[in-house]
Amino acid sequence: MQNPSAVLFETNDLRIVDRPIPEPGKNQVQMAMHSVGICGSDVHYLRHGAIGDFIVRAPMILGHESSGTVTKLGEGVTTLKVGDRVAIEPGVPCRSCDYCREGRYNLCREMRFCATPPIDGSLARFYVHDADFCYKLPDNVSFEEGALLEPLSVGVHACKRAGVKMGSRVLICGAGPIGLVCLLTAKAFGASKVIITDLDAGRLAKAKSMGADLCIQVTRDLTPKDIAAKVKSELGDLATETLECSGAEPSIRTGIYSTRSGGTLVLVGLGKPEVTIPVVDASVREVDIRGIFRYRNAYPTALEMVATGAVDVKPLVTHHFSLENSLDAFKTAEDFASGAIKVIIDCKPT
Repeated sequence: MQNPSAVLFETNDLRIVDRPIPEPGKNQVQMAMHSVGICGSDVHYLRHGAIGDFIVRAPMILGHESSGTVTKLGEGVTTLKVGDRVAIEPGVPCRSCDYCREGRYNLCREMRFCATPPIDGSLARFYVHDADFCYKLPDNVSFEEGALLEPLSVGVHACKRAGVKMGSRVLICGAGPIGLVCLLTAKAFGASKVIITDLDAGRLAKAKSMGADLCIQVTRDLTPKDIAAKVKSELGDLATETLECSGAEPSIRTGIYSTRSGGTLVLVGLGKPEVTIPVVDASVREVDIRGIFRYRNAYPTALEMVATGAVDVKPLVTHHFSLENSLDAFKTAEDFASGAIKVIIDCKPT
């Protein structure tokens, strides 16, 4: 195969097939892909065929957490050269709508985002992307770290939306991959204490090893108010900022009760379309509830944090697979018993 690609044909039907090698258009670059991480959204498309209104109606290449080497330049590209190692910000907006002109390009209605129907992703031997959304990697940043800039950018955007700063007391609900990158980012932003919750003791142990100051294991018999009381006891007060990364309804309620009056709760994880929350409690205590959608203007910050050693994303990676073994990689990523945090697929020829 010249360009083996992980193509989702329909629900539960992922195949490695040969696709034509794409040629770069104007202001684009062609890349030989190196590292692609599996995201929860990739698994969701594989098992359910849709996320909300984004429905897989035609074969689509998966993957959007990626890095590679520039192999060909399209017309007009002056910022990169063949041989450059790059991380790829997977969303390309229209650049001309009101949201784009305001700098909030993640809200662009014409956004073309890798592996979001009907746009192909980057889990392939070769891929093309707009050059201005490819970031050259310094020599001390690996391809693997370059791919991890994508989830790390979610953490950067979440912490910015929350207003995490020097001296913040941060609660993170959920110690999965996104909870862990939020942990890394909150510490890098200067939070004095970060407390993290999860149902799984193993994930909490991972969080502790990556810098969490305090961990609370959630059990079925604890109510959201019970957990909030534990947060207050451990922190000495309620959290100034809370990042809810699970999307679970009880956890959202916990986040509200655990945030101090005048503080901010950011909804990072996505769960049910509609949930019941203690909105009066949030309202009378002026707890701001904010959402995030992907990220914007976050890749440069994420890259700088990794390049300077302010954060270490390498412990997130638990498994490696070749492109040809992508099916096994997806099975591992969705198997809770595997202990997988971040599964990386190596796309270079073996």
